[in-house]
Amino acid sequence: MDVNDKLDELAAMVAGARSMPMSSSCVLNRAEVLDLIEDVRRQLPADLARADALLGDADGVLAAARGQADEFVAAAHDERMQLVSQTQVVAQAEREASRIVAAAEQEAASMHREIDDYIDAKLANFEIVLSKTMDAVHRGREKIQGRRAVEQLADLDLSDPDEPPRS
Repeated sequence: MDVNDKLDELAAMVAGARSMPMSSSCVLNRAEVLDLIEDVRRQLPADLARADALLGDADGVLAAARGQADEFVAAAHDERMQLVSQTQVVAQAEREASRIVAAAEQEAASMHREIDDYIDAKLANFEIVLSKTMDAVHRGREKIQGRRAVEQLADLDLSDPDEPPRS
């Protein structure tokens, strides 16, 4: 199960928990909730490592694209130098070199946009997971605080102070 599944399970557990009478609080099995939270904690480092790997892969893809572009430019330059002796051939080589450079730059820019979109999608997904986790933690803490408030109210002496104590 991934982090989203664990968060869904935690949310279902909270949603299906037995309600406290006259309260928005509920009763949850502390061990089960803590186990789910610990599972999410264990899985998050793996998701972060995958995101780092994706970022590292993006740099590698960009470097490869730049290398290909440099190779295209170098090949065009070599070809142009070989054809310098003839004017028409030189003009044609310059046009071809420009086309190759433009195509390589366009391909590199396109790859960069695709990589950025891919990384952004992965980071957005990770942001959603973190947000759901934070929401679940926040709701859990609110429920605990609500339960404490109910317990404090139950402990208050609600008898009338003017009334003599009962024996």
